[in-house]
Amino acid sequence: MSGLPRLPFARNDVLEIAPEFGQLRAAEPITRVRTATGDEAWLVTGWEEIRQVFADERFGRSHPTPASAPRLSNSAFAGGPTGDHATEREVHDSMRRLLTPAFSARRVRRLTGRVELLVDALLDRMAAQGPPADLHGTLSAPLPVHVICELLGVPYRDRERFRAIAEEMTDLTDPARSAAAQAEMNAYSFAVVRSKRERPGEDVYSDLATAELPEAEIARIAGGLLFAGHETTVNQIDYGVLLLLRDPEQRDALARDPGRVPAAVEEILRMAAPSQHGLVRYAHEDVEIGGVTVRAGELVVLATFAANRDERAFPDPERFDIGRESENAHVGFGYAGRYCLGASLARIELRAVFQALFPRFPTLSLAVPYEELEVRSDRLTGGFAALPVAW
Repeated sequence: MSGLPRLPFARNDVLEIAPEFGQLRAAEPITRVRTATGDEAWLVTGWEEIRQVFADERFGRSHPTPASAPRLSNSAFAGGPTGDHATEREVHDSMRRLLTPAFSARRVRRLTGRVELLVDALLDRMAAQGPPADLHGTLSAPLPVHVICELLGVPYRDRERFRAIAEEMTDLTDPARSAAAQAEMNAYSFAVVRSKRERPGEDVYSDLATAELPEAEIARIAGGLLFAGHETTVNQIDYGVLLLLRDPEQRDALARDPGRVPAAVEEILRMAAPSQHGLVRYAHEDVEIGGVTVRAGELVVLATFAANRDERAFPDPERFDIGRESENAHVGFGYAGRYCLGASLARIELRAVFQALFPRFPTLSLAVPYEELEVRSDRLTGGFAALPVAW
């Protein structure tokens, strides 16, 4: 098995994914690979096959022997098993019952006006500063941070603190550093949750404060919500802007017609691939799926970014098209019982950005050559350190 393809694969362009993913999908949508830690795993690149794994309760995030479990990377947050193997399903179901109302489309839609005001204020600040500007630092990063603080009930004044912790959590090179940062994030988040027991508000952490779950699980859930609730959306904004700047015709069409925004956001979510890390799952028993047998305890890596370019699901899948019509939905937010609770929130934020940005700055362009953008390849979530723009 020494000849197995080895992750991570190199990408030739920050807006494309490594060609190996498409090559492997064409041959075997579920295939054996070796991970960055030297462990063997099943890589899933097919759209239908990934949906099957997401929907099958025999796959989970936990492992019966976590210390010896195969790993995808050195990330403590997302590189290996998490949770208790004996109680994972029970805890997951309890968490979704508790949090689904808080993240419901109806509740999140109430934030729409507030998010739009935040976007306008950030764009006002960018305009006042004048070009060139760092769109990442001026818009992409502050917006999701502000929104998730309001939704969760996290003090906005702490943003520099938890952003720095989140940065440490994404480290792929030093497992001790990543693990320490995750523990710090969980401890910080749980302290905020605990304070809600005496001073509750209309926020998600107040809901968590009354949850009948072990404190360690509440801390893990709270930390995960704070991290994922802003980190991934930051990159989707950056990549959406870059995709549109690379295609001025579609950028101008979007600026002329705000009615195109919802479809454009879905295409951005399908095509944007800030990271090629993949999602970790473990088989909790032997499972026949996609024509292969995955044995209990084996690692499965879900390459959702590759599945979103599956030619069996999307016509001309490598083409970015904000007018795309497809019967199939992307799997950027997962599927079935593993569908992301924050999907509605991310959509609200992205729609607010892309309905305002290009009408406000119709001549927006990169302020540096495309090739000079600094990609954070050593970080779990990937993305850019900065996105310099001019107008």
